[in-house]
Amino acid sequence: MSLVYIEINCNICRINGLNHNDMSRFTLLLFGFLIPSLAISAQNIQLHYDLGRGSFTSTVEMFKPDAGGSTYFFVDMDYNPRVTGAYFELSRELCFWKESKADWLSVHIEYNGGLDTAAGSYNNSWLGGLTYSGHSKDWSKTWSLSAMYKAIPGTRDALGKCQMHNFQITGVWNLDFFNHWLSFNGFFDLWREHRPWQGTEFIFMTEPQLWVNLRNIKGWEKINLSLGTEVELSANFVGKGFHAMPTLAAKWSF
Repeated sequence: MSLVYIEINCNICRINGLNHNDMSRFTLLLFGFLIPSLAISAQNIQLHYDLGRGSFTSTVEMFKPDAGGSTYFFVDMDYNPRVTGAYFELSRELCFWKESKADWLSVHIEYNGGLDTAAGSYNNSWLGGLTYSGHSKDWSKTWSLSAMYKAIPGTRDALGKCQMHNFQITGVWNLDFFNHWLSFNGFFDLWREHRPWQGTEFIFMTEPQLWVNLRNIKGWEKINLSLGTEVELSANFVGKGFHAMPTLAAKWSF
């Protein structure tokens, strides 16, 4: 059974009222949750330099399978140079039938949210649906596809009508090549969310990553460092229309 984690990004809703004390409290809350988890089962820590904006983003990811499915979370922190934003996702794959012929199917539930010093609070998003997962025989290549209902409370259209009921389709992949020297992974999201200030209703985003895994160098087997890049490609996400945002990145895997 391949229970591949799902990364689904919700979007900024411009809600006023965030101040620096709110940002500090939220940051402390995230790290208070994060530190015990890192000690137990963290998967990797990433640091990205955004070539377009000249700012840094750190990412901490954790994926942990168990008898009933798997749990995944990640936390993004933006710095310019101090912390200017934090975004958090927590998801759970439920699969109590791993030994059956339907082990490729799981139930997915998720929460997204965060804060930003410029835009205020991110809309809380609640998602639920089904995930199809698969993998190669040696597990060097894994993939998944999810179809979900997405509730975004507080979202309204141009006429002021509540539009909290939405959908999202997400794909995730992780591919290793050349005896694990190269890793190509990422996700794509297509979802519905009304953004009356830019006149759009549907949003697409993908973040492919390419890594060179340095632990394959002779004598570096215990050096779990990878160097690479990520490119955020989006339509109607950071603004109306298409945008490409590349990064240079380093990753330490646990």
